[in-house]
Amino acid sequence: MAVATLGKWSLGACQRGAGGSQRAARSAEARPRFVEGSIVRIFMENFLTYDVCEVRPGPNLNMIVGANGTGKSSIVCAICLGLAGKPSFIGRADKVGLFVKQGCLKGVVEIELSKTPDNIIITREIQVVNNTSAWFINRKPTTLKTVEEQIAALNIQVDNLCQFLPQDKVGEFAKLSKIELLEATEKSIGPPEMYHFHCELKNFREKERELENLCKDKTNSLEKMKQRIERYKQDVERYHERKRHLDLIEMLERKRPWVEYENVRQQHEEVKQRRDQAKEELKNLKEMQSPVTKKIQETEEYFKSLDMKIRDKAAEIKDVSQKCKQKQDALEMKDKQIEEIHQALRMKKDEEMDRQRKIHNTHKIIEDWKNELNTMAVSENLQPETDAVNNELKKLQEERARIDSDISDLKAEKMNQERENKRIIDRLGQLNNIMNMKEENLKGRFQDTHSALMWLRKNKDKFKKKVCEPMMLEINVKDNRHAKYVENHISASDMRAFVFESQEDMEMFLVEMRDHQKLRVNAVCAPAASCAESLSSRPIEELHRYGFFSYLRELFDAPHPVMSYLCSQYRVHDVPVGTEKTRNMIERVIQETELKHIYTAEEKYIVKVSTYTNLRLSTNTSLRAAQFLTSSVDTDERRHLENQQQDISNTLKSLDLRLSTLFERQKHLERRDNELRQRKKELLERGNRRRQLESKIGVKYDSLRQLEQDAINLEKESQQANVKVKEINIQKARLVTELMHLIKNCISLNILKADLVLQSTTVAAEKNRLESEYKAASAQLRAAEQQFRELDDRKRILTENCKELLKKARQVCKLSPDQHLPKEFQTAFQALPTTLEEIDAFLNEEKTRASCFTGLNASVVEEYNKQTQEIQQLTEYLEEKTNELDNYKQNISQVKERWLNPLKKLIEQINEKFSNFFSSMQCVGEVDLHVENEEEYDKYGIRIRVKFHSSTELHELTPYHQSGGEKSVSTMLYLMALQELNRCPFRVVDEINQGMDPMNERRVFEMVVKTACKESTSQYFFITPKLLQNLTYNDKMTVLFVYNGPFMLEANKWNLKAFCRRRRRLGRMDEQ
Repeated sequence: MAVATLGKWSLGACQRGAGGSQRAARSAEARPRFVEGSIVRIFMENFLTYDVCEVRPGPNLNMIVGANGTGKSSIVCAICLGLAGKPSFIGRADKVGLFVKQGCLKGVVEIELSKTPDNIIITREIQVVNNTSAWFINRKPTTLKTVEEQIAALNIQVDNLCQFLPQDKVGEFAKLSKIELLEATEKSIGPPEMYHFHCELKNFREKERELENLCKDKTNSLEKMKQRIERYKQDVERYHERKRHLDLIEMLERKRPWVEYENVRQQHEEVKQRRDQAKEELKNLKEMQSPVTKKIQETEEYFKSLDMKIRDKAAEIKDVSQKCKQKQDALEMKDKQIEEIHQALRMKKDEEMDRQRKIHNTHKIIEDWKNELNTMAVSENLQPETDAVNNELKKLQEERARIDSDISDLKAEKMNQERENKRIIDRLGQLNNIMNMKEENLKGRFQDTHSALMWLRKNKDKFKKKVCEPMMLEINVKDNRHAKYVENHISASDMRAFVFESQEDMEMFLVEMRDHQKLRVNAVCAPAASCAESLSSRPIEELHRYGFFSYLRELFDAPHPVMSYLCSQYRVHDVPVGTEKTRNMIERVIQETELKHIYTAEEKYIVKVSTYTNLRLSTNTSLRAAQFLTSSVDTDERRHLENQQQDISNTLKSLDLRLSTLFERQKHLERRDNELRQRKKELLERGNRRRQLESKIGVKYDSLRQLEQDAINLEKESQQANVKVKEINIQKARLVTELMHLIKNCISLNILKADLVLQSTTVAAEKNRLESEYKAASAQLRAAEQQFRELDDRKRILTENCKELLKKARQVCKLSPDQHLPKEFQTAFQALPTTLEEIDAFLNEEKTRASCFTGLNASVVEEYNKQTQEIQQLTEYLEEKTNELDNYKQNISQVKERWLNPLKKLIEQINEKFSNFFSSMQCVGEVDLHVENEEEYDKYGIRIRVKFHSSTELHELTPYHQSGGEKSVSTMLYLMALQELNRCPFRVVDEINQGMDPMNERRVFEMVVKTACKESTSQYFFITPKLLQNLTYNDKMTVLFVYNGPFMLEANKWNLKAFCRRRRRLGRMDEQ
């Protein structure tokens, strides 16, 4: 076993550090055999904590051992960055310039790789100023691409966790998905063509899917095009059919004007003959009508003379009748006068009877009032009782006024309390909205935690002790500006962790969430002894001179279990928060205060004491912006508001009770007031009744005297009425005599008039007979004249129509005025109907048939031909793509066989070694190929299943199910299973044994030594801060000790052989 040491200075940039390694127990003749691509030498200058350091590892297992902070992981960073790795893969910084030692402008990493015939030296110079790198191969400038090609040719993959596992990426190995683990394993230990075949299969399958989709789409398109052209074919046939109908319509429309012309011409000849006949008949009728006209005129003159005589007699009769009417009206007037006299007499009688009745009623009323007045006692003295009622009423009014004032004051006070209560409710609502915002933030960022929170709120009764919701909801920062200090101090996993007071409750909760509901949640348990009230190491006033203004605990509020946990785990009660003043004097603060955690305005400082030098070392980081606690609720304000709300509620209840009492008293007083007022009214009415009766009796006597004075003499009134009636009857007799004389005169005049009317009627009958004969003859004459005019007008119209129709027929057939109808038209016309009705019927039928062919034009035929050509082209294209798809399927089948069979064998070998390793630890582990769908090659993956306890089942290795130590053991054994199969030149594993229990760590170490020291294995780097005692070592191991300190020898003064001889000599002296 070879042993080497590495030393360095770490006191600052101004001191020179040196490091070196010397190989022991090896002779120059027995040079180690390095696998091609393994690391022969590592040189670092101004890199991280190293000034200058050179490391020469061995070809097999290299154990790099040293305390934390000495620079072990710096060697890992040098390997990664020196072999073209990205800074982000290491997980320490995102810029390569940050790996240069503080205070230097340039750093150098040089890696010498074994290769036949000559080794390759790759150098990387890192510039801090512009964050760039310069590359060299064998001291000659080159490009990054050339370096990457050289490294890839040696199968070095620093971004493959199966080959290169830095300290900060150990936990990520378990987070690799099955697919990522398969790809990493293929790259690491598979033949070079295996990963290439896998990629080809994924590409072929993607192309196959694309071609399948393309062929499917093109087939559908072809089918649609065939259906469309089938429709076009029918449209083309319908187009030609429509063309035939249109040609026939055109010929019918040409013949129709000629048929119309011939019909009108025949009508013209018929009308001409009928007009000549009507002219002759009209002449004969005019000669026959002249004698009748003369006789009608003579009869008309005699009829007029008789009519004159009749009108004279009628005037005389009318005058006599008018006089008779006047006499009759006078008689009716006399009758009305007599009726009015009788009516006046009756009214006098009724008036007298009414007067007698009123007198009787008045006597009766007076008698009743006198009886009541006689029976009424002498009015007693009611004044004392009235005064007592008035005094009580006055007292009631005063008390009611006082109660009204009290009610008004209480209502005003209640209104003020209600306004204050509404203000408090509104403010509490604003605070609740802030809590809702925090809960929505939790839901958006950590869905599993939010689901667990909902479950917890529904099932709090299942827990024995108090359970606090995630800390990000429970913590309330008093000032939002201080939220960044709290969030930078508490880890993100704890910010979303549930806090339990009972360990049993926490375990039950995690089993439910992780195992049953498959939720990724965090939970912590507050210490059994409360730390929430822990005192700080010194009062904050002592730190004011350094710019500190508060301890972290004072910046926020939290429930008691949460605060107890934070004080215990994060010591928030002893972490001060400072200002920019603190930042400006930070070196003095570190040296004088001996604080371990310090916060300034924008930075966080962590101070550690070196185990070797007892000097204080500090690291600082910029504060991240707050994400979870920017929205906070002032718990003091909320508690104060809730107390105020309770006080107001009690006050309102008291006010309501007092108001209710006052309202009851007010109602009682109102009832008593009404009773007193009613009593007062009754007393007043009793005093006024007698005076009212005496006054009423006097008024009634006056009314009685007036009625007796208004008496009527009915006998006298009756005699006067009889005298007036007698005088009117004498006048009526005289009027009747005059009326009879006028009636006789009127009768004689009517007899004379009737005789004249009879004569006039005879003459009128003769006249009517002659006029009827004349009218009949005149009607016949007018009819003859009308018929003649109509026939003459029709003849003229038909003549014009014939000319127009002939002109129109020639135009339709496109003939000149002198041109005759061509023979081809005559031949075509013979096959068509001969009448207009038949032509119109035939024309309508053809137009209807043609109209059925809608949406058709000449472009249909053109589109049909175009679609036919496109179908042919698409058919050829589809056939070509189908052949291409068949070729891809054949290629997939061939490549799959060349990839899958070796892969299965490789995984069987890994599984065999992995299972053996686990069996040797009395555990169970399996590795198999996970396949969801054999055709989905991008879904293939490697599944690792482990069982560490006999009572449990095999569980898949995940970031959440196993503990940290179990994940480390599983990761290490999987890497060991790859070791003998590995085709990569070296492997790096950094501090993977952290978290293992001593038994597992010892077993794993023995497996690593046994596996990595075989002849067939490649180079192996195992970095650890510590080793167990009495471990098994191998001569092929190389152990590199990394140490530091102010008294360390320089590299050129260190002699490993002399040190070993001196150590053996001291050992013999101890034995003696």
